[in-house]
Amino acid sequence: MKWTKFLLTTLSICCINVLIAQGLGIIPEPYLSTKGNGVYTLPKTISISAPTSANAIAETISNQLKLTTGKTVNFSKTEPTIELSIIKDDVIGDEGYLLNVNDKGIQVKANTNAGLFYGWQTVQQLLPAAIYSKTVSKNTNWQLSHCSIIDKPRFGWRGMMLDVSRHFFSKADVKVFIDDMVRYKYNRFHWHLTDDQGWRIEIKSLPRLTSVGAWRAERKGKWMNITTPALDEPKTYGGFYTQEDIKEVVAYAKARFVEVIPEIDVPGHSMAMLAAYPNLSTTPNYPYQVNAGDEFMDWEGLNGHATARIDNSLDPSNEEVYTVLDKVMAEVAPLFPFEYIHMGGDENAKNNWEKSSNVQALMKREGLKDQMEVQSYFVRRMQKIINSKGKKMMGWNEILQGGLSGDAAVMSWQGIKGGIEAAKQGHKVVMSPNDYNYIDYYQGEITAEGKVYRGLRMKTTYGFDPVPSGIDATLILGNQANQWTEQLQTIRNVQYMNWPRGLAVAETSWSPNEKKDWNNFTKKVEKHFDYFDAANVKYAKSIYDAIVTTELNTKGELILKMEGEVDNLRFYYTIDDQMPDNFSDEYTKPFVLPSDVTLVRIQSYRDGKPIGKLLNIPIESLRNRAKKVL
Repeated sequence: MKWTKFLLTTLSICCINVLIAQGLGIIPEPYLSTKGNGVYTLPKTISISAPTSANAIAETISNQLKLTTGKTVNFSKTEPTIELSIIKDDVIGDEGYLLNVNDKGIQVKANTNAGLFYGWQTVQQLLPAAIYSKTVSKNTNWQLSHCSIIDKPRFGWRGMMLDVSRHFFSKADVKVFIDDMVRYKYNRFHWHLTDDQGWRIEIKSLPRLTSVGAWRAERKGKWMNITTPALDEPKTYGGFYTQEDIKEVVAYAKARFVEVIPEIDVPGHSMAMLAAYPNLSTTPNYPYQVNAGDEFMDWEGLNGHATARIDNSLDPSNEEVYTVLDKVMAEVAPLFPFEYIHMGGDENAKNNWEKSSNVQALMKREGLKDQMEVQSYFVRRMQKIINSKGKKMMGWNEILQGGLSGDAAVMSWQGIKGGIEAAKQGHKVVMSPNDYNYIDYYQGEITAEGKVYRGLRMKTTYGFDPVPSGIDATLILGNQANQWTEQLQTIRNVQYMNWPRGLAVAETSWSPNEKKDWNNFTKKVEKHFDYFDAANVKYAKSIYDAIVTTELNTKGELILKMEGEVDNLRFYYTIDDQMPDNFSDEYTKPFVLPSDVTLVRIQSYRDGKPIGKLLNIPIESLRNRAKKVL
C-alpha cells in the first residue's frame, strides 16, 4: 500500500474537518488536511530542490521569494528548504499534490509539474500576505504552520471567461487576469474574442475583420444608454491581438498550466464581422458599423425570442459564410493547442432569417421545418469546419436547438437546464449558469453598485453544485465563471467584479462538495482580502453590506428587512436623511417604513467599527423590490 493511501485513511478517520476547525484558510479547500502544532520559519538562506522537469517552477519560486522576502535563495539537493518531487501515486491524479510542512522545511510531491505548481499556490497561502507583494518585506515574520495536505481537484475544467470584445483589454491586462486565476487553481481561460462590439483576433486572410471590425466610435457612460454613432464618426476606440500576441498569451498561460479556449461567436453576435463583410448577412445593403453599445435588440422579442432591429447574424444560406469561417478557423486552430474551439451560438435572433427568401429556399432544399433546425444546420456546418482543423467544438447551450450531433460539448449558461439536456444526450458539459456563475452581475446592494442585468450575492454562487442529480457525473467536465465586460472598461474594474466571487467558483470547482462550508469559507475570504491588498488586486467587500428586502403587508404598508451575508454584523440606519453611526437605530427585526420616508441610509458595523459601504437607498427602489404578502 502506498504511503499516501495509508495517510489518507488515517486522516479520514482522525482529522475530518480539522482544517475548518484549525483555520489554515486555504482556498480552494483541500481534499484532506491537518494542521500540526509547530511552525516553520524560512531561514536566512533558502534552498530549493527540484527535478529537472520542474526547473521553471523552481525558478518562479526562487524569483518570488527573492522579491518578497529579501532572503538569499539558491538551488541545492542537500537539506533543501523547499523540496519539489515527482512521484507516482494513483490517489492524487494529474493535478493533485502532497504537501508537508515540518521542522525540515516544505515538501511538495506530485505526479506532474502541474501538481507541483498547485502545491506552491497552497504554500503561498500558508505564508504571510506579503508573499504576494511586488516589494521586499524584510520585517515580516516569514513563518508557516506545520501541516499535512493531500489535495486533488474535483473537476478537470476550472474555468474563467473574459470578454474582450465589449471593451478591449491589452495583452498585459490579459496576463494579469491569468495571474489572478492561477492563485486559486483555475486551469481554463475562456477568451471571448468576437462579438457585436469588436473583432479582436488577427485573421491574415481577412484583414478587414480587424482593420474595420476591431474599431468603433468611442462612447462613455452607461452601456445601452448612449447615442448611435453617425456612420462617418471616427472609429478610434478598440484594438486587436496580432497572431504573435495570441501565441505569447497562450505560452504565458501554458507556463502556468492554463489551457486557453478561444471563442468565435457565431452566427449571432456578429455585427463587427458584418461591418467588415456585410455580404455575409441576410441584409447585405444595410450600412453596418461596429456597435458602440447602443441597444439594437428586443430581448423579449417575438414568441419569447430575441428580435434584432439590426441584423447581427450570419446568413446560414450563404455558402460564402462557410468559406469565410473556414478561413477563420484555419488560422485560429493552430494558435491554440487546446482541444476545443468555442463557436458561441447564443442569443441568435432569427427574425431576419424568417424574412429571407434565401433562407426559405435553404429550408425547402434541406427539409428544415423551422428556424431552430436552421440554426442546427448552421451549427453542424460549423462543427464540420472545426473538426476539419483537428479540434472539437464547444458552444453555449443554444447549440442544442434543433439537435446536436457528434463530439460537440455544451457550455450551459441559461441555468443548468441546457447542461442536463446535453448530458442526457451524451454530450460533455461545462456548467456556467448565469444564476450562479455570472460574476458580471452586481454583487451587493443595487443602489450602491449600479444596476447591470441582475444581482448575484457570493453566498448564492458558493451554493452551486455543478453535478445535477440523476446525471452521469463523468459527462460534467467542470465549472466556469463568466466575466462579461459591457460595464467594465479597465482590468481594475474586472478584478472588482471577479473577486471575491471568483473564490466561491474556485472552491466549487476544486473542492469536494461535502467539504464546502459557508461560514468557514467567509472567514477564509476575509483572510484573503489581505492577500488581495498585498497583490494590489481590486476586490469588492459587498459581503459586509446589508441584504435589504421589502414587502407589502395586508394594509399596503412597506415592510423593510435586513440580513447579513456573513456573521457578526450589526446594521444601523436612519430614515431622516441623517448619516448613520452606531448610535443610530439598530436593526433588530422587520419594521414598517413611515409613509413620508424618502431615503434609508444603512451602515454595517463589526466590533464597534464601520465596515462595508454606506448605503443610501431611495424609497422608490425599496418600493420596486416589495412583494405582497399572500
